[in-house]
Order: sequence, then C-alpha cells, then structure tokens
Amino acid sequence: MKFIDEAKIEVIAGDGGSGSASMRREKFIEFGGPDGGDGGRGGSVYAIADRNINTLIDYRYSKTHLAKNGDPGRGADCYGRAGEDIELRMPVGTLISDFDTGELVADLTEHGQRLCLAEGGIGGWGNIHFKSSTNRAPRQKTSGKPGVRRKLKLELKVLADVGLLGMPNAGKSTLITAVSNARPKIADYPFTTLHPNLGVVRVGNERSFVIADVPGLIEGAAEGAGLGHRFLKHLQRTGILLHLVDIAPFDEGVDPVVEAKAIIHELRKYDEALYLKPRWLVLNKVDMLVPEERKQKITHFLKGLAWTGPVFEVSALNGEGCDKLCYAIQDYLDSLRHQRDELEERAADPRFNDGLE
Repeated sequence: MKFIDEAKIEVIAGDGGSGSASMRREKFIEFGGPDGGDGGRGGSVYAIADRNINTLIDYRYSKTHLAKNGDPGRGADCYGRAGEDIELRMPVGTLISDFDTGELVADLTEHGQRLCLAEGGIGGWGNIHFKSSTNRAPRQKTSGKPGVRRKLKLELKVLADVGLLGMPNAGKSTLITAVSNARPKIADYPFTTLHPNLGVVRVGNERSFVIADVPGLIEGAAEGAGLGHRFLKHLQRTGILLHLVDIAPFDEGVDPVVEAKAIIHELRKYDEALYLKPRWLVLNKVDMLVPEERKQKITHFLKGLAWTGPVFEVSALNGEGCDKLCYAIQDYLDSLRHQRDELEERAADPRFNDGLE
C-alpha cells in the first residue's frame, strides 16, 4: 500500500431539522391545540484512532465527508429523527488541525480515542413549545441550526520510542530487520526505504519498545533535497534517536566524519527541538573493518566528530553488538517512564500542589 502521511479533507456536519407548526385535528375535538414536534439533531463527524491503520491514503482520494441532516418534526407530537453520525478512522499518531487557522483540533495518541471534528446542528422547536395561557394556538416554529463545516489538515506522525536516522545505505533497514519484527526492503543501492517502517523490539517477556526507520537523509535535506526531509517529523515523538553511521563505506572517497556532521547539521536546521533530543551514535558495519585497525579507526572517527555521547559498535548483518544496544535502549526508556510516573504522582499529590511536605 502506498504510504500517505498528509491529507486535506473537508468535514460537514448535518443540519438540524426544522420544527413543525402543526395543530391537532380530530373528530369531535374542536380546539385540539398545537402538536408540532421538534426537528432532529444533525449528524456529527468524529475521528477515531485505529492502530490497525498505518497510512492516510484513504483521505487522499476521499476528501469530503458529509453527515446526514436531521429530519423535520411532524404533527401528533412526532419529533424528527436525528441524522446519523459518521466516524473517520485514522492511524494512531494523526494530528488534525484547522486548515485555515492552523489551530490544533485533535491529537490521536491512543487506540480507540474518539474526538468530535464537526458537531451537528440542533433541531428546531415545534409549536408545542410556544403554547401558553394567552397563546393557545401558536403558529411559531424555529428552523434547525446548521452543522459545523470546516476544512482540516491531517498529518501523521508515527508513535515510536526510538528513531533511526542516517545517510542512505547506512544500514538502517538492515538494523531494524535484525532487532525487530519489521521486514523493510533491503538492497545494495541508496533510497531503498521510501516510507517509515515500524518494528517492535522485544527485550524480554514483558519488555519491548517500538523503533522507527525513515528514509535516509542527504546534505540539503532541510531545504527539501532527497526523501528524508518529508519524514523527519516522524522522529519528533520519539524518546531517543539513534544516529547510524557506516563506519566502513564501500567508496574509499567517502569520509564517515563528514557524513555524520552533515546529518547533525541538517537535523539542527530542520528542527532545534529534534536536534536537542537524546541521540546515541551507532557505528554500523564494524565487521567490515580489519580487526587490527578497528579500534584505531573508531577512535579517529570519534575524535574527528568530537563526540562525547554514548557510542555503540554493531554489525546489523551478523548481529554483533545488537543485543547490547537493545538492552541499553530498553533500560534508558524504562528510566524515562519511571521519571514520568514519579512526576505524575507528584502532580496528583495534594501535598506537593499545596507546597507542603
């Protein structure tokens, strides 16, 4: 299936039905009085997060979504039927914003989350609401209110704990295949990854995390060069970034230090917040290095990059170092969750909210 992560749609809620100005007419009842019912409510448009959907392709070709109007009221105190609501199922991680103002309407972060995008109009009143001691035969009624109509922008940002970034052919697809259940296309030429891939990495019986692989970046990506710039937004929700570097490039004219610096530069130009995310360096294809020169070459690379953060040496092809990397990631994510839980507990504790010990 073609991957689509952006779409523009229009949602139109149903109008409320008009009220009725009917009068009761029965044999032997000369003055029956008003019996006009209310109009029905118009249908609303809802968005539902569905983890079984992973693309917005349905909304690329189906752009207008119209809910039904409410039925008008009728005599004999008959109220109009409400219009049916419609539900738009979208991937978890979809951001919905107003196309004209840019205001965030909804952020679908959990499976089954249901949010109203456009509310249906309320039905009009029938003349039964206008009778009084001085107005026993009212002819008044009101029209139904129009439903909300708005243009929306849908933007999918995949939810993952870990994001992979690096140059094309750095081995990102091979790594995600080695450590998770994802099976992306792998080939010996650049840009084999054309859309994000998600994989679940299981470290234990009850310990796992989600890893995301996006198309490789090249110099000038922040200005639109290559493919990766379109998918960098998918890394904005991750907890940690893995910067994958081909430490043993096939082309002798390629300098890994220059390529690594280019990625860091493009990341900063694209989004400062993304640049400031925790980022680990993963040196891939270490099995291609001569054992006697391996330590020296890696030391030279780290010195040229002036890197002081965590470093992992792996071979995605034969699995060397992958287990160590996965356990370190899981421990780090567990610590983040523990810190978040503690903050939530403190926020919910009235002693801390009141400034008391």
